[in-house]
Amino acid sequence: MHPTLAGDLDRLPELLQSVRDFAARELSDIGERPVATAAPAPPAGPLPAAGVGASGALERFAERWGPGFSGSAGPRYLGFVTGGATPAALAGDWLTGAYDQNGSSGGGSTSDALERETVGWLRELFGLTEAHAGAFVSGATMSNTVGLAVAREWLGERLGVSVARSGAAALGPVHVLSGSPHSSITKALSVLGVGRDALRTVPLLGGEREAVDVDRLAEALEALDGRPAIVVANAGTVNTVDFDDLRAIAALKERYDFWLHVDAAFGAFAALSPDHAGLVDGLDAADSICVDLHKWLNVPYDAAVQFTRRQDLQVRVFHNESPYLGLPTGTPDFLHLTPENSRRLRALAAWFSLTAYGREGHAEIVARCAALARRLGEGVAAVPGLRLLAPVRLNVVCLTLAEDPTAERLAALARAVAGSGEAFLTPTVLHGTPALRAAFSNWRTTEADTDRVRDALARAVRDLPARADA
Repeated sequence: MHPTLAGDLDRLPELLQSVRDFAARELSDIGERPVATAAPAPPAGPLPAAGVGASGALERFAERWGPGFSGSAGPRYLGFVTGGATPAALAGDWLTGAYDQNGSSGGGSTSDALERETVGWLRELFGLTEAHAGAFVSGATMSNTVGLAVAREWLGERLGVSVARSGAAALGPVHVLSGSPHSSITKALSVLGVGRDALRTVPLLGGEREAVDVDRLAEALEALDGRPAIVVANAGTVNTVDFDDLRAIAALKERYDFWLHVDAAFGAFAALSPDHAGLVDGLDAADSICVDLHKWLNVPYDAAVQFTRRQDLQVRVFHNESPYLGLPTGTPDFLHLTPENSRRLRALAAWFSLTAYGREGHAEIVARCAALARRLGEGVAAVPGLRLLAPVRLNVVCLTLAEDPTAERLAALARAVAGSGEAFLTPTVLHGTPALRAAFSNWRTTEADTDRVRDALARAVRDLPARADA
């Protein structure tokens, strides 16, 4: 064994304690460190020859890279839909690395059974029945990709071909209909060989709404003259957290032949709130569902779950044909359900957090985030120079400038807020109007944090003319 590696092995408990202490220091002031940093990255260094050991690596990281990392795990990072990591989830994630299980199959470990238990808990959490089988994947994009891959195979089944065997070209023209699809949907269609141009957007309800007009969707399905299609519905759009009428869309199946995929990346968590659960009414009727866990479940990145009613088709798409792995029988191993053969035990962090805080704890996070979003929305409405672009429906505040809301001025506003170190928001465009969006999903965020975000916005918009002219 290399002497440096052997030395690290001898000192492993002390090394882990050092990392623990470093992480604790970093997290102890996460609420006060700059939420984002504009510091330039250090220049790339040469590949180490002999190496400096784990302690040396930690020292070099702390000196060169740690200061430039964002405070995205903190309470005022409201960009994208970024949760933090609950204490239990962080513990589970650390043990994921320590145990280093390959979560692809049983293989002499009970880790696959832990994932199945966790998937079952999540299914119950979101109000789904046992008709939905699930598996962990890396994120919402992969969850949508897996769901649409199963949908593609269903199209082949309806048309009498196997896409898994013959390829997507065997399908001929594919029709994918959606009102406000997330960008990951077109990315998935590209990866799957269906093509981005297969997506046809259906008119929305109008006004500030991002929900599909179900009557216009019915017209689009009618125009297909009975050819099977894929419908992508939204349970929580990115800009305004609008929800399609899932129950009404599912009812269209009585007249039309289509696969219903629901992108519920973070909107599925509305099921935990009595005030918002009606938004996901009908979710169980979906043929496949995407839920992203490193958003509102507050587990570390690289965790999402996908559900489908047709696991048999999922196996047909993803099964691994190899003598040393065997064929899927009975309850298929996870390597036959997702694109990866080898995969980390992503479920462990979620298992820890669900075990530690249960339904009630995670429901409190959802309710608090929704209340804080409303609080910021009210604050924004009272700030001269700002206006809301849509009502605060759940956990996202979509805002713009009251006057001259150009992309350049909104970008300047975003830079000013980020430059203050107080908050981080991401840009977007809603029905042609440039905007910023603040997404609440972090378990740490409080009313005081929300007021600091409001005040940072107020200062930035007050100083905007000078900043924009500069």
